[in-house]
Parts: sequence; C-alpha cells; structure tokens
Amino acid sequence: MKPPTARYPGFTLVELMVVVATISILAAIAWPAFTGAIHKSRRTDAMTSLSRIAQAQERWRANNPVYQDTLTNLVGAANSVSAGGHYDLSLSNVTASTYTVQASARNTSPQSADSPCQVMRLTMNGGNIGYASLASAGAAANAPERCWVQ
Repeated sequence: MKPPTARYPGFTLVELMVVVATISILAAIAWPAFTGAIHKSRRTDAMTSLSRIAQAQERWRANNPVYQDTLTNLVGAANSVSAGGHYDLSLSNVTASTYTVQASARNTSPQSADSPCQVMRLTMNGGNIGYASLASAGAAANAPERCWVQ
C-alpha cells in the first residue's frame, strides 16, 4: 500500500502564470482606451482657451472697426499658453471681418501624443465660426467632430 501524498496549500507556478498573463492581456486592451480618454479630457483646455479668445475678440470688435491682431491686447485672453498649460495659442489671418485662432499641443505636454488632434483651430469668417483639427501644424484638416465633440 502506498503512503498518502502530502498536499500543500497554495498556488502552483502554472496557476500564477495564467493569472499574470490574463492581467497583462486586460491591461494591454485597457491602456489605449484610458490614454484616449485622458487626451480627450485635456482637449477641453484648448476649447476653453479658443472660446475665451473668440469672446474677447467679439468684445473688442464691438468697440472697434476691426478685430485685434495680437493676443496681448485682448482683455481676458492675453496669454499665449492655455490655462492648463497643454496648448500654445496663436492668432492669425486677422482682417476687419475674419481671424483664425489656433491651439497647438505643447511639446512639453503629454497632450503632444494626441496624434489626431494636436492642433485645434477656430476660424471666424464674416460672422460664421468654423472649427478644424489637425494632426500637426502642417497636416491636412481632420473632420472636426472627432476632436471638438465632448
């Protein structure tokens, strides 16, 4: 007759490896969704800054015949960096009835990894507002819905 074999409580190495593999697979699936959500939430910094500048431009235009051509003279919108520090702001193509304000992701910000929406642009043209987004400063415009819809 054989002596009974002793059974020790605990996990085997194979069981532990299965758990580690399962957690790794779940993490690999969840990480891109998590970073995408973080990038999307930081786009609010650009949207807020662009809206603030547009409102300041309209206040300026109410008292002057043309839009302001520099950010420094706009009350409430004088910064060239967004409030959250994720975007550089610029103003261009300023005429009596048009202007373009742009928010470009800063190289020092984690938002620079937001590849489809690194540049967000608001254009005023004769009273009509247009929205655009770009993968980089020199790239062709994406469909704005992807970046502007929250």
